[in-house]
Amino acid sequence: MLTPASKFDTSRANEYARQSRIALAGYDACHELAACMLAASLEGSQTARILVVGVGGTAQEIITLAALEPAWQFTAVDPSPPMLETAREHLQANGLLARTELLLGTVDDLPSEPTFDAATLIGVLHHIPGDEPKQQLLRAIHSRLKTNAPLIVAANHHAYASQPLLLNAWGQRWRQQGASADEVQAKLGKILQGADPPHSEAAVQQLLQESGFGEGLRFFSSLFWGAWLTYKS
Repeated sequence: MLTPASKFDTSRANEYARQSRIALAGYDACHELAACMLAASLEGSQTARILVVGVGGTAQEIITLAALEPAWQFTAVDPSPPMLETAREHLQANGLLARTELLLGTVDDLPSEPTFDAATLIGVLHHIPGDEPKQQLLRAIHSRLKTNAPLIVAANHHAYASQPLLLNAWGQRWRQQGASADEVQAKLGKILQGADPPHSEAAVQQLLQESGFGEGLRFFSSLFWGAWLTYKS
């Protein structure tokens, strides 16, 4: 079985920016709103340090946050070398490497002290198989955040096969963007086999609360996707 990191090889990393914007209708809007939610939560924190978990691919979290908050600094981790390299290229193109510490690895590779003012976990949770590993990741983030620090979590939620209408609409989204019937079927097969999302919004809330966070406030939704703001309890 592929590990979450091994799924994101060079081929997938190179196509991630385009593919993610098709798979998630509102990709850029979600990141823009996430930046606004964090800025509102940390209003007055001019020099915040932000932990970005799963930065690989577009580094869109950092690009969007950095444009809104010019003094914030970022520490970004990703276990996939191709995805981290692609993120580095996007950050360099936007002049943000000096403000970002990039780490090939996981949250567990960071010092355990609570040194971060906020964190983001966008597009990661549904790639982690099983509830306990999901909780382990959230607990690792929790231990590195300051008291009452905000966390943005965004991921697919729902067992895909349990929502046939949403799954059909997701396939239509690909067709809308020019995919052939065979390509749509291939995409549908891939999503059904390639991830393990929390099975409901209630399951997301339970994961958060059992990992030491408060109730999440949902601020964005798109088919299977949801985005929440929560705080370290």
